[in-house]
Amino acid sequence: MVKSRPEHEDRIVSIWLEASKVAHHFIPASYWDEHVEEMRTIYLPSSQTYVYEDQQTLDILGFISMIDNYVAAVFVSPGFHRQGIGTVLLDFAKSRYRELDLGVYVKNKKAIAFYTKNGFLPVMQKLEENTGEMELVMLYRGEKETLVPFHI
Repeated sequence: MVKSRPEHEDRIVSIWLEASKVAHHFIPASYWDEHVEEMRTIYLPSSQTYVYEDQQTLDILGFISMIDNYVAAVFVSPGFHRQGIGTVLLDFAKSRYRELDLGVYVKNKKAIAFYTKNGFLPVMQKLEENTGEMELVMLYRGEKETLVPFHI
């Protein structure tokens, strides 16, 4: 895992845009296109972002953005899904924080299953105001702690 540098920005934004359109097919693609500049100028600068690089090509295949212990983004280039990159990104965050939380769209069943497999439990639902979609708040606590899950 490598801390992102300014020269990574275009690739990070490209992965975010492409993966957002795939994972969030229930939101018009134009929504993501309209928010590229905010991603570049607001969201990325306000977070700590780490990239997963292919060891041989040094191509960035995924990234995780953190705001303290909040997982603001985990995205893997769609051509590299289901290869363990997302798990490596989450494990990196788990190694830095005992407790993590994140929000995921309720309609994004694959992401919910992924986070659940990685030890996150749903704790509440809320409306994500920008898209009008329901979001599930999920929480991870260190391996030895237990949570009572919120049922969706």
